[in-house]
Amino acid sequence: MRILISGASVAGPVLAYWLARYGFSVTVVERAPVLRKTGGHAVDLFRPAMDISERMGVLPRIEAMATGTNRMTVYRHGAERPVVVDLTKVFNAASDRHVEIMRDDLSEIYYDATLDDVEYLFGDSITDIGDDGEVTFENGPSRRFDLVVGADGLHSNVRRLVFGEESRFSTFIGAYLAVLSVPKDLSREGDLVSHLQVGRMAGLYGASQLDDARALFLFRSEHELDYHHRDAQRQKDLLRNAFQGMHGHVDRWLAELDRTPAFYFDSITQLRMATWSHGRVTLVGDAGYCPGPAVGGSTSLAVIGAYVLAGELAEAGGDHERAFAAYEHQMSDLVVRSRAFALGAAKSLIPNSRAGVLALVQGARLISALPAGLSRALARLNVGGVRLHDSMAVRNYSTADRFETSG
Repeated sequence: MRILISGASVAGPVLAYWLARYGFSVTVVERAPVLRKTGGHAVDLFRPAMDISERMGVLPRIEAMATGTNRMTVYRHGAERPVVVDLTKVFNAASDRHVEIMRDDLSEIYYDATLDDVEYLFGDSITDIGDDGEVTFENGPSRRFDLVVGADGLHSNVRRLVFGEESRFSTFIGAYLAVLSVPKDLSREGDLVSHLQVGRMAGLYGASQLDDARALFLFRSEHELDYHHRDAQRQKDLLRNAFQGMHGHVDRWLAELDRTPAFYFDSITQLRMATWSHGRVTLVGDAGYCPGPAVGGSTSLAVIGAYVLAGELAEAGGDHERAFAAYEHQMSDLVVRSRAFALGAAKSLIPNSRAGVLALVQGARLISALPAGLSRALARLNVGGVRLHDSMAVRNYSTADRFETSG
């Protein structure tokens, strides 16, 4: 059974790994000419995604590539001195098994795990998907596949072709995220330096394996801003306007905008679709159910979704109608809970009042000050909040390992 996956970031390679393991013939098409290895930002893997990665045999490499950020220095407008937060305690409170890793590093690790069993088509994209499985490409010849999966992110090309324009399904939740590459000497090893004011937060961090550092920006907006998602210059102008005069540190980071080799800017948007499947096409990860970049645990959700989709296809013997329905059933509650968490996280991380700023800083300070065991015990009482991602139960598809498709 031949399956085409669009997208080689996180969900795509994870899905490809498990499908190949179950005996499917897998091809991944990626618009970029090579695997992306510049820019990007740090992402979190929580316990269920860590467990899945361990079954893939890649967990030691993931842990070795962790960012190593273990401290956060918070400068709050009007406060005389910064607050220093022990991030190891914060992460331990949120998860029993967690790693922060650069997204591009994670993507490469998953990609490498598939190289012996999966065909990759770089520098190409899908232009049409026929009901009979005929797929046409922008550059390569047409080919026929039994199933097509969109794992191509928030601005999914597959979703647009099959379900319609993104605006039909996207819900803006009031904030924007930007990341840019800056010189490494601006950062302090192991330290996330952040500036927090009402409605905006800027931070800078590095990682030992990086040749640069990353400046991260989050800011609130009552309405959606006018720009195209590929118009980088317009996005840079909007970012400058949003953070003008915040602090000398922030001005220095923004000064790199005109020479940065890597830049990312997007709205924090949720995708809300009644179904992620149509005919022989389905969606996985941000392409189908992005809860909100940077605030909803979307990377862990993408890993889980890819694992579940592959497992259901294997257990259904390739019967896509049965498998797609089971996949959506297994994931629906996780997606709904992730959306709710993201809405709360966006409000907390980007406070819209001075009281909210103070509460955020004091809360982080409290967790940092408490003994690790006590902070973890208190957090476990809140599975709908900070412990949401660890509380996600995922089926074990070990019996599917014995399934092999024909053709």
